[in-house]
Amino acid sequence: MSLPPGFLDELRTRLSLTDVVGRKVMWDVRKSNAGKGDMWAPCPFHTEKSASFHVDDKQGFYYCFGCHAKGDAITFVRETENVSFMEAIEILAREAGMPMPERDPRAQQQSDKRSELAEVNEAANRFFRLQLQQSGGAEARAYLDKRGMLPETRDRFEIGFAPNGNALLRALKDQGISAELAIEAGVAAKPDDGREPYDFFRDRIVFPIRDGRGRLISFGGRAMDPNARAKYLNGPERLLFDKGAALYNNGPARAACGKGQTLVVSEGYMDVIALSEAGFEATVAPLGTAITERQLHLMWRMSPEPVIALDGDTAGLRAAYRVIDLAMPLLQAGQSLRFAILPEGQDPDDLIKTKGAGAMQEVLDAAVPMVTLLWRRETEGKVFDSPERRATLDKALRDAIRPITDASIKGHYGEILKEMRFQLFRPQRSGNGGARGGGGNGAGNGAPRRAWVPGPGGQGRYQIAAVPTAGLKASMIVSGDDNNADLMREAVVLAVLISNPGLALQFLPQLEGLQTRTEEHGALLHAILTHAEETDAAALRQNVIAMIGQETLDRLMSHPHVQIAPPVRRPDADTAQMCLTEELTKLKARRGYRAELDEGVEALLAADDEKLTWRLRQAAEARNRATKAEAEDRTEFDVADNGLALSRSEREAFHALLSKINPQK
Repeated sequence: MSLPPGFLDELRTRLSLTDVVGRKVMWDVRKSNAGKGDMWAPCPFHTEKSASFHVDDKQGFYYCFGCHAKGDAITFVRETENVSFMEAIEILAREAGMPMPERDPRAQQQSDKRSELAEVNEAANRFFRLQLQQSGGAEARAYLDKRGMLPETRDRFEIGFAPNGNALLRALKDQGISAELAIEAGVAAKPDDGREPYDFFRDRIVFPIRDGRGRLISFGGRAMDPNARAKYLNGPERLLFDKGAALYNNGPARAACGKGQTLVVSEGYMDVIALSEAGFEATVAPLGTAITERQLHLMWRMSPEPVIALDGDTAGLRAAYRVIDLAMPLLQAGQSLRFAILPEGQDPDDLIKTKGAGAMQEVLDAAVPMVTLLWRRETEGKVFDSPERRATLDKALRDAIRPITDASIKGHYGEILKEMRFQLFRPQRSGNGGARGGGGNGAGNGAPRRAWVPGPGGQGRYQIAAVPTAGLKASMIVSGDDNNADLMREAVVLAVLISNPGLALQFLPQLEGLQTRTEEHGALLHAILTHAEETDAAALRQNVIAMIGQETLDRLMSHPHVQIAPPVRRPDADTAQMCLTEELTKLKARRGYRAELDEGVEALLAADDEKLTWRLRQAAEARNRATKAEAEDRTEFDVADNGLALSRSEREAFHALLSKINPQK
């Protein structure tokens, strides 16, 4: 619907932003000046105690200096009420006493028809709810009791029962509602062979389906007969109901999202009810079909990153993969999906009943982003023991992210997939230190690759790893790299800095840019830089221990390469400075060629053959330079045990002479 020129300006003129916002906040009277329209309050969009939310009533705008939320009255209503642009205008227009513009007569006629059909559905709903309470609904009530649905829950979700026969049509006729109108509303149907109309829902527990505005647009029915052709049945698509553009529990979920809850998408009516009763009120479900593009847009209007909760079995994962393909072209900054995979064989209702709401919360907390599930789809159960198979993986990843239209998001997907690829093909070390690999299938029997994360009280949760698990990587034929060499050099650098306090300040630029290979090395470096100005070795050690623990420091100092490093065995400023210069230079050279290789892989994912060739050539040249520097060491001297710097050529000649001397003669 289009608005006439000047309508919004008139609406803003009639409304006081202070009045609109004042319904949601408590003004700070000490900081506010109502006479000047200068108002301050704690922000309604994030938790705070101070008043950083500012309203300029004269300009008609608000701004939060904490979370940077900003806008006008329409924006405020949209954000706080979680409604669309036109819905926000309708709310404000009613408040301002302004009639909404007249609509096109045909559109108005269609709108009136929808309202009439919604009233028919309301009449049907009253009938269904009454039937559940009567003797004919005893079996349905027993089933709901068995499922643990309390009477107050039935009332909240307006659960009803449709008896066998045509009792609904007769009841509607008694209220003056024709069979034709019941057919248009979707609660009755007419056979193609010309026989009399009949009730659409028969011998079913009935769930009302409302749109975001609260209109009753259709019903869903659960069969009581275990031999029924369809266990669940939605009303037929009519003027009022398009199941691909509707969600069960839309309105209540939208309201809960407006209060800060994350939207959860489950598979069916009973899951929605169970989750809502357990406190997850921002829960919706598609209506018996795979999630559609229109439903995705409905979800994103409620929450920027809905969580799709699916069973961990094969069917559940297939459904998740279909959603990924559907969502890829629609991704935007702040508009994505996460996936919570439930234990296999359990739906949310089962999990909540057996382990409680806390277990469900852990599953939701472990939800993974789309890129993780995409990687899982392309790698799980597969072997990459040849260049051709790895090329197949590269092509599959390129094809998967190609539909992404946002260049920035596509770039980030490429970076993350590049890192996952690196983790998959990095070497695995066996007990004797050698690299190992295998050609078995990547996930054993194809079961979901999930790691158990321990929790308090003996509880825990399954969590999908962001990168391939050790079992998956161990089954691949992987290429070697020189991570161990980097780790040894990092260890020497850290030990030298601890043994020679004060040097950290001299090498501060290089150290701040050093990307360590392990979290432990990163923690050590952070502790050293935090106390870089400390000049006493004992004090520096105590400060480092206080931050990262005695065991971590002991592991570092007991490293064989650390123990033989001259600046560690016999701390000396000049020797330590020379050692740090050499090791940091080598680390930089190694990481230079590795960066080129990474960019080459990124180019591979981008399918740019020319860029790939150039990048890999650059990487080869960089590696040659680093290797040459390794062989032709940057220092010409070795340091003896007494600290004396000896020419390497002289030292080699001296050792050759000693080898000729027989001490027993």
